[in-house]
Formats: sequence, structure tokens, C-alpha cells
Amino acid sequence: MNLYHAAEAIFKEAVQSVHPEKLIRAAVSVVDGYLHIGAKKFPLSSLNRIYVVGAGKASAGMAKPLEEILGDLISEGLIAVKYGHELPLNKIKQVPAAHPVPDEKGAAAATEIHRLLNRTGEQDLVICLWSGGASALLADYPAGIDLADLQAVSDHLLRSGAAIGEINTVRKHLSTLKGGQFARCAWPAQVVSLIISDVVGDDPATIASGPSVPDTGTFQDALQIVRRYFPAASDGNFFSRRILDHLEKGSRGLLAETPKPGDPVFEKVSHFIIGSNEIALAAAAAKAEQLGFFTRLLGTRAEGPAEEIASFLATHALSHRAPWPACLLLGGESTVEVRAEGKGGRNQHLALAAALALEARGNAGAVALSAGTDGTDGPTDMAGAVAGSATLEKARGMGLDPQDFLARCDSYRFFEQVGGHVYTGPTQTNVMDLMLVMLPGKQKE
Repeated sequence: MNLYHAAEAIFKEAVQSVHPEKLIRAAVSVVDGYLHIGAKKFPLSSLNRIYVVGAGKASAGMAKPLEEILGDLISEGLIAVKYGHELPLNKIKQVPAAHPVPDEKGAAAATEIHRLLNRTGEQDLVICLWSGGASALLADYPAGIDLADLQAVSDHLLRSGAAIGEINTVRKHLSTLKGGQFARCAWPAQVVSLIISDVVGDDPATIASGPSVPDTGTFQDALQIVRRYFPAASDGNFFSRRILDHLEKGSRGLLAETPKPGDPVFEKVSHFIIGSNEIALAAAAAKAEQLGFFTRLLGTRAEGPAEEIASFLATHALSHRAPWPACLLLGGESTVEVRAEGKGGRNQHLALAAALALEARGNAGAVALSAGTDGTDGPTDMAGAVAGSATLEKARGMGLDPQDFLARCDSYRFFEQVGGHVYTGPTQTNVMDLMLVMLPGKQKE
């Protein structure tokens, strides 16, 4: 099989393995008067009302099968979804909003969730559907800050190369729902969170900025992160001085901290991770084996600059001796410090960087793919890209310099002209990214 086609087939099989339809039906059921959610069991006779709330790129995909399972048991529900990721729902209202920079729709969704939580009581159950993207889609903010402030700091953090954990530490302290504050608002209702993980290590406190999970970070941590990436921010550069004022007040103890481990608001809260990058990689390995490739898992915790991960992949491709052909698999999420005004995303950037790194190390026949399981990469509608020596040769034959496109962070326009984009459309799931290197050789007998 053509290595480019094989890489795409392996990636798409991995995405299907973490589709919310499959994950929700495995986690939720109603049997003999009991509602089973993960390891929890609720007598329906003890529940007054069941609410469903959530946010994320996978939230509509999670809500649809949940509606089919629970039907009229759901009293009310509301989820915030990314534009274009909506699905037909009957009981649960969905509010389409912007990602990764929040907008007024996301702010409206957060306001409605606050109102819903204000109606919950001790005999009520709140089922939460959290997935990647929720941090931006729930665009809530505290008094003294406005949406424009939140948009500015979000945009600059995303462009800074900061890790997702660092970004979410700041988000939690510019919020009224994130960092465990959702659990505070829902108290004294019972809360069960079903989570599709989009972060390295599957830490529930980081996924969706941990709305229903204790927060170990502080205002001081958030302030240090902002100052680290934006040392001139105190002069009013980058974003509003109101952001700094808020974080500084919190660091001096003048604002309530996010709820910490041991806080009683978490006594009736449970969470279950039902989807992860590890599940997707296992499916990718099985598909690669089916196609005749020996598989080698390089890890599930890749993070950091895309160019460094590309170099890591190329190094392992060079060191691979046998058996052949082979598929090297890696999961995680890279970052890109946007240094120019090009158009792209971390996966397209990484795929181009990997193709160049493979070429530089003499692996001319190898093919690299990097793509996001949510089906979108940066501000584009592509999941990522697949590239190899044939891609680079074609580009140069067209008078294009691949290295120049990489330097200008313009990978989208590179693949738009040369070919190699991986397109899936909205997948309704999100378990970070998959990176593959396909190595040619004699087929396995």
C-alpha cells in the first residue's frame, strides 16, 4: 500500500476508536431502575431531576447518545460546542461558540450554565460532558474583566508557545466556572463528569480547565506564567492591564481562590475518563498491523515545540533497523511559537518539519503524518498533513521552498499548493494528536 494512504487509513481508524457514540454507550446505561455511569450507580427513585451540561469539541457527540439512553429522564441540559460541530438534539440545548479564542456566544453559554446550576438541589444529579476545547467554549470571566480582555490574553497565550497546563492555570484564575468552581456552583447536587481527555497524562484537573476537579494552582502561579511569557505586560502591552490587576489582587489574597483538594464541594463529585490518546494509539497499532506494518510505540506523552518532536521522530526513524516495513507511533500535542503571519496549525507545521528532518537524516523514503483527532488544526478546517520526500520534491519542482514556508509558519498554504492535507471534517471527538512515521521495506510475511 502507498505509504501516504496507509498513514491516513491508520489515523482515521484511530479516530473512530474514540468516537463518543462508542464511549458513552460503554459508560452509561439504565438497568432495572438504576442509572449506571462509570463505576457509579444511582437509584432513579432517589433522583429528583437530571441535568446535563458540558462543553468541548466532543460535547455534541457525547450528548446525542446520552439523550438516546436517558430520554425523558433528562430534565434540562445545555452544552457549548464549537461552530460546525453541532448535532441534532432534542432535550439538550447546544450553543455553538468560538474556539480557540472565545466569543460572546461562549460567554452566553457560560451565563446559562450558571443559571441552570443555581436551580439544582440536593436530590438532583448533574451529568457533565467535558472534552478538549471546553476552556475556550465556556467563555466566563470574573467581575472587572470583559470579554475583550479574555480574548486578548487567550490569543496571546496560544501564540506564545506556552504548554496547555500553563494556559489553563491562567484560564482557571480568570473564570467563575473553571478550576473546580463549577462544583462549587453545583453544590449540593451530585455531579458526575464523563471526560474525553485531550491532555498529556489525562489529568482531569487540566482537561477543560478542570471545572469539577480540585485545583492545586494559585493566582500567584497564574501571575508568574503571564509574566514569564509577557514580561512587558505590566506596561499595558499585549492585553489589558485589568488582567494583571485581577491576578495581582488574587495573589495578595484579596479574591477567593479556586477550590482546593479537600474542599467539601467535591464530596458528591465523581469523574470518569472514557476516552484518551492511549485508546486511539492502540487502535492505530492494530490497523497498522492489519495493513502489514510492524508497529513501534514511541510514547503517549509527546509535548513541546513541533520542530523538536519532528526531530525526535526522525531520530527514531533513522535508528530503526528491522523489521520492515514499520509504523512508528507517537501521541501527544505539540506547540508552535507563531513567529510570522502565516496560516497553519501545529500538526501541519509538525508534518512539514518532520519531512524536512527525515530528509536531512537520509530517510528519503519515509513518510510522516501529524493530525488532530478533533479534525481541525489551528484556525484551519484540516486535521493535519502527511508529507515525505515526494512532497518536498514536488514543492521544489514548483519553485517553492519548504523551509521558507516552515519559517513563516505558513504550512497550510504549503500543503494547499503541494498536496498532503489530511481532511476528516469535525470528528465529534478530541484526544490530542497522532504522529506517525511510515518506513518502507519488505512486506511482513
